[in-house]
Amino acid sequence: MLHDSDGEPTLPYRGRFGARRPPRLAALALPPAAMPARQGRRPLKAWRYVGVFGPELMLCVATVRIGPARQAFWAVWDRQAQRLYERTRPGRGRVALATGRIRVNDGPVQIALDLTEGPGVEAICPSGAAYGWTRKQGDVPTEGIVTLDGRRHELRARAVIDDTAAYYERHTRWRWSAGVGTTPQGADVAWNLVSGVNDPPAASERSVWLDGVVSEPQPVSFSEDLSAVGQLRFCAEATRERRENRLLVRSHYRQPFGTFSGSLAPGVQLAEGYGVMEAHDVWW
Repeated sequence: MLHDSDGEPTLPYRGRFGARRPPRLAALALPPAAMPARQGRRPLKAWRYVGVFGPELMLCVATVRIGPARQAFWAVWDRQAQRLYERTRPGRGRVALATGRIRVNDGPVQIALDLTEGPGVEAICPSGAAYGWTRKQGDVPTEGIVTLDGRRHELRARAVIDDTAAYYERHTRWRWSAGVGTTPQGADVAWNLVSGVNDPPAASERSVWLDGVVSEPQPVSFSEDLSAVGQLRFCAEATRERRENRLLVRSHYRQPFGTFSGSLAPGVQLAEGYGVMEAHDVWW
């Protein structure tokens, strides 16, 4: 499946989502078409994760599928009040994610945000004998209202969006970082950096957006304590962490919100940066 009729590798592939794909990918089921629930013994793992980051609030909202199981989660880090709100629920919970919008109505937290989405960058990479698809959007303009314990926050910020559908291996481990910021010259930047999945030397999901123009940086390494990735330094402020052991699925997930300093790529220095780091170790 991962080689064409001449025996040449089909993957990895990187391109603009919605653009015409090369003929060598024709045999793969890929979004926007539905992907089968299984490939061999591997169930489909799929999610939409939206991270919205800024100096006042940082938040994430996600819906997740692992085979037939569904889950939703959200978190809001109120930097001024120094309080983390979060909730994980089975099914769709009280989360509604669709193209261009986030809606959450869950206890003390209500989120109503609109996002100006674009095509994004897609990457299709091998995962053992199978494959994974992902689309990343960075520097996505976002605005709306976040209400915390009755306190209304008018939010204008920028987002990173992760859409993934993959037949990842039974045991999968990765490190990931996403965020937004500005350079000393005032340019807007955003990033998506990863190690462990979709990370070949070229045609990976790694992306840096500089004033809306995306490029693929070199492979990066993460410190074990998540205090750095490549030349970026990270200062954690609040951490989402969850352990699960549910029959066939076992996972340990750690995702701190915080601030970044340093450089994303040669010539791309941060004056300020906000976002997340993540470590995920899962059997699924």
